[in-house]
Amino acid sequence: MTDIVISGTGLYTPQESISNDELVASFNAYVEAYNAAHAAAIEAGELAPLQPSSAEFIHKASGIKSRYVMNKSGILDPERMVPSLPERPDDAPSIQCEMAIAAAREAMEQAGKNAADIDAVIVAASNMQRPYPAMAVEIQDALGITGFGFDMNVACSSATFGIQQARDMVAAGSAGCVLMLNPEICSGHLNFRDRDSHFIFGDVCTAVIVERAEQASSAHQYVIVDSVLQTIYSNNIRNNFGFLNRGDESGIGQADKLFVQEGRKVFKEVCPAVAKQISTQLDALGIPADQLKRMWLHQANLSMNQLISKRVLGREASPEEAPTILDEYANTSSAGSVIAFHKHRSDFAAGELGVLCSFGAGYSIGSVVLKKV
Repeated sequence: MTDIVISGTGLYTPQESISNDELVASFNAYVEAYNAAHAAAIEAGELAPLQPSSAEFIHKASGIKSRYVMNKSGILDPERMVPSLPERPDDAPSIQCEMAIAAAREAMEQAGKNAADIDAVIVAASNMQRPYPAMAVEIQDALGITGFGFDMNVACSSATFGIQQARDMVAAGSAGCVLMLNPEICSGHLNFRDRDSHFIFGDVCTAVIVERAEQASSAHQYVIVDSVLQTIYSNNIRNNFGFLNRGDESGIGQADKLFVQEGRKVFKEVCPAVAKQISTQLDALGIPADQLKRMWLHQANLSMNQLISKRVLGREASPEEAPTILDEYANTSSAGSVIAFHKHRSDFAAGELGVLCSFGAGYSIGSVVLKKV
């Protein structure tokens, strides 16, 4: 069978960034105002006071120091704490389209491709700004690509699932070259008034070009040796925003229309499942774990990545073996592992191996073994 390769990647990073200190200052101002406004109820024991946060707590809990966002002022306004992203006219490019075009152009340049070379566009992301027309079709039109496009959502695993979908399409002959995009505006679904989660996410967009090796001309080719996908149903990471919300007038459960999770349960259940999937995959391929030069893991939490890489390798991984971009970008949902791959592969020599892996709500796990051409 003809090899199928990743021949280019791209990254769009928003211009605005929020440090832990800035985020904490906004959150603590909200907490102070809330506690003052409800002082009588708190004193009577009818309400529990909100607890302040700290930059040290955030970094210790997650490894995150800052995050990029599409709008900073709205998030940091203690009376708002939501990004300010006004809806655009239908005939104007959407926000996610603009993000995706920037990432796509870098990936296309790296792969040596123009619009005429691409047959399909996949947008794989957790946070679509609308259900239809598909974001992929809008982006396809904006880039001047003929063929077809579609959206897909497997939460934080969307990119690895999207890579396999692109690979399968190329292998089946329904497309010769696929552009796969991950525009994530995670700040839009994050509850910035929740101490346990307000610091987790950032905004970004990544892009990946997948094509047959025989038509690839890039110096940055990585053969997709194998990919494995797995889903296990769980409610421990959830977002209930959807079409039927307007049919429920009770007002009950408004908080769960945003991102919610049972963090400790997620850590306990997901880490062993991810490590087992990667180890089983490598065993089936006859690849000893010590032959992996790098693990580009989903950037959700530093402790999770450290535990997973330790279980796969049988020892602590070095920062070079399991690089992190969490400190700068925070959790960017589907885009995190692709950012790590984009930024930490220039030292690969021909024949060297790595695994790109993402995991998230569902639960969903996708792992892709790559070999430098």
